[in-house]
Amino acid sequence: MQTRPNQPMTPDNASTWVERLARLGFGARGVVYATVGVLAAQAAFGAGGRTTDTEGALVTIVTQPFGKFLLAIVALGLLGYVLWRFVEAIADPENKGTDAKGLASRLGAVGSGLIYAGLAWSAIKLIMGSGGGGNSNSSQDWTARLLAQPFGQFLVGIVGAAVIGMGFYQFYRAYKAKFRKKWKVNQMSEKEQKWATFAGRFGIAARGVVFSITGLFLLQAGRLSDANQVQGLGGALATLAQQPFGPWLLGTVALGLIAYGIYNFVEARYRHFATR
Repeated sequence: MQTRPNQPMTPDNASTWVERLARLGFGARGVVYATVGVLAAQAAFGAGGRTTDTEGALVTIVTQPFGKFLLAIVALGLLGYVLWRFVEAIADPENKGTDAKGLASRLGAVGSGLIYAGLAWSAIKLIMGSGGGGNSNSSQDWTARLLAQPFGQFLVGIVGAAVIGMGFYQFYRAYKAKFRKKWKVNQMSEKEQKWATFAGRFGIAARGVVFSITGLFLLQAGRLSDANQVQGLGGALATLAQQPFGPWLLGTVALGLIAYGIYNFVEARYRHFATR
């Protein structure tokens, strides 16, 4: 009986695996944001829950039945998402180019990859039994280090303004809905396209609200030279709950985060990936 020699990994095979991991990554991202949204919605509507961040969502997942197994899948997916973001930045499969706009987009992909690499590491630590409890103060830590530098208050203010700008860019993305151009719409019914577009717009706009509030926290931290003023996703949601009509505001953004999770599921299923 003849044995078939091991076949080398070809570019086509490598591209297939990158795409599969990227799809798993978008799915994992959807699970994380949907979990944050569900917990916040429960808090808003008086059904328990709490306002938390993405790490808090990981803690919630690991405490469920078969939680470590579920979180391991999420961690693998997050690593797949990291891989895809680095492929976008380095290999430039979507031909972003090397002009100012293209380089900004590719640098943004690197930044996103690093953020989700940290989230994946948090998931791995939770699986190993050494993770934290969510709502971490990592943003306060790096803000404190930045404040300690020459012109630190000014630098933190610039970061805050940039984050607010990112928030308004999310509103622009939600309005234009250009994300639909990356979908395999020929595989979607008209009803699926309609609801997927709604989920994308609603979810991205909700992220715009969170970015804007987070940026305001950073501006306040720079003005007062106090890193404790900085809050992440969980703090932004808690701030909404403390405003007039807080439950309605928090509930609306929470539903938006759930929609953003659904949007990521759509990306996982229907997005066209240029992996070569």
